[in-house]
Amino acid sequence: MQRIRLRYTKRGRLRFTSHRDFQRAFERALRRSEVPMAYSAGFTPHPKVSYANAAPTGTGSEAEFLEIALTEARDPGTLRDLLNASMPDGLDIIDAVEAHTSGLADRLTASVWEMRLDGVAVEDARKAVAAFLAAEAVEVQRRAKNGMRTFDARAAVVDLQALDPEPDRSGDRPCAILRLVVRHVTPAVRPDDVLSGLRAVADLAPPVPAAVTRLAQGLFDEESGTVTDPLAPDREAAPAVLVTADRPAVATAPEGAGSA
Repeated sequence: MQRIRLRYTKRGRLRFTSHRDFQRAFERALRRSEVPMAYSAGFTPHPKVSYANAAPTGTGSEAEFLEIALTEARDPGTLRDLLNASMPDGLDIIDAVEAHTSGLADRLTASVWEMRLDGVAVEDARKAVAAFLAAEAVEVQRRAKNGMRTFDARAAVVDLQALDPEPDRSGDRPCAILRLVVRHVTPAVRPDDVLSGLRAVADLAPPVPAAVTRLAQGLFDEESGTVTDPLAPDREAAPAVLVTADRPAVATAPEGAGSA
């Protein structure tokens, strides 16, 4: 059985698709592309697809991940192109690697988020960010299945900055861009929880809903303070290949090996 790990996006209007909507679209693409999927056992077999830490409905993302199991080996790049031909625009598979390591979900320990705050001046956003970072704890509330839940939104935030908008996105109205790095903790701290915290400590309240996009997701590197690519270990563990001018890539033979 071959395992392939995919990175996909939720862009534009497709950010409003729920996780279940994406599952239906992806499994339809698997059938249309005639991917040799492995199926679970039991009375209702279903494709062996593992989804990892999906973004909330309504947020865009450049870094969603999943893993599929195949009964026949396929080239990851070719598989990516086949699936993209059957996926709706905005749900795009941008990377595919063969799994050579275990624990993809364990490498998703933090996310980099961007929030566009239309109608908010950058200086006001910077003052609110400074107040948020200076606080030892910022309690916020979120409605859960069992009622309102109170938790600390500050502890999970590793970095938070207020930036000017890109030149091609600037206009007459003020606009601030928040860039934040958030650890994946329990309970999960989402970008809207951070916005609630900014409102609590500095009365920052954007006049329109923030446009939220996940830019990266992976293992948080304590030394550099960055979020690393979770698919990099699979690329590094891939078997070495040798490319020659007159023949395609082949597996490299062990040094000193002879013919039988």
